[in-house]
Amino acid sequence: MNLLTVIMPVYNGELYLEEAINSILNQTFTDFKLLVLNDNSTDSTPRILEAYQKKDSRVEVITKTKNEGPANLRNEGIERSQTEFIALMDADDVSLPTRFEKQLEVLNNNPNIGVCGTWFSFFGDKQKLIKHAVEPEALKVQFLSSCGVGNPTVMFRASAIKDFRFEHQYVPAEDYGLWSEVIQITDFYNIPESLLNYRWHPNNISQTKAENLRKADALIKKRQLLHFGIDDSKATLDNYLNAVSLSRKLSPEQIISAIEASKELKARNKKTNYYQPTIFETHINTVIVRTIRNASAYNKTFYNYLKNESGYFTQIPFIDKLLILLKSLF
Repeated sequence: MNLLTVIMPVYNGELYLEEAINSILNQTFTDFKLLVLNDNSTDSTPRILEAYQKKDSRVEVITKTKNEGPANLRNEGIERSQTEFIALMDADDVSLPTRFEKQLEVLNNNPNIGVCGTWFSFFGDKQKLIKHAVEPEALKVQFLSSCGVGNPTVMFRASAIKDFRFEHQYVPAEDYGLWSEVIQITDFYNIPESLLNYRWHPNNISQTKAENLRKADALIKKRQLLHFGIDDSKATLDNYLNAVSLSRKLSPEQIISAIEASKELKARNKKTNYYQPTIFETHINTVIVRTIRNASAYNKTFYNYLKNESGYFTQIPFIDKLLILLKSLF
């Protein structure tokens, strides 16, 4: 029995599929099964997969007769896996050769860590190194404003995620939805090294479903606040969201409400220690200052509040204080 299962959904992936599969088969760690779930592809994907099955016994293909979407396919892959360790991979990305070796080393040496990601690099139409937070406590706070792991970089313990699964309603942010739940029950860690090349091109699902992404992103962030004890029935839930996640062009009134919400969140966390206090407060302070700097408008009343009541005025850089004053006067 293999030590690791690698789950790769694919739909009409003929352009990049071979490069993605080769990057898995050429890993320095070799004791795995590559489970490819073909989502009723109509291009040459089936022929490519058939050739790999004949060539390498580690490749297993599940072919669907109707399109089910990546969230459902990954869930099926998790259910079919019989190994404690599971790695995720997309059919248009490239894993560096030592990815699995280094992730397994982290997981084997740290039983408290249930999910291990890595830094990654965009390539193709866009080139950039993505450095997420590394340590568990910092990652937990990062998740309040963004997904702190690159989904195709993830390796996890099957036992650590319990019954949580990807939710189709959150596509194309289903990864953020799942990991924001799992991070409440196990430690996350990112290897501070780019071990995956993430292909950026016009057909990325996250680019083609921008409106769904925006709606899902907001729902996932609000759900985390419910874990923190914020009452869902409050009409002010958006104020708490604005305290932990940057929103540009808020009105002075909205920013004041966010600042007051931030004070409550800090006080609540001092009692519960749900988040590491220093990291949590630094995160909120950064969000609030940036929100103030990106306000839709300024006026004297708002300026006086910032200076005398907000508690954030001393954290605003001098040049920004001057600009805010000038914009409030004229």
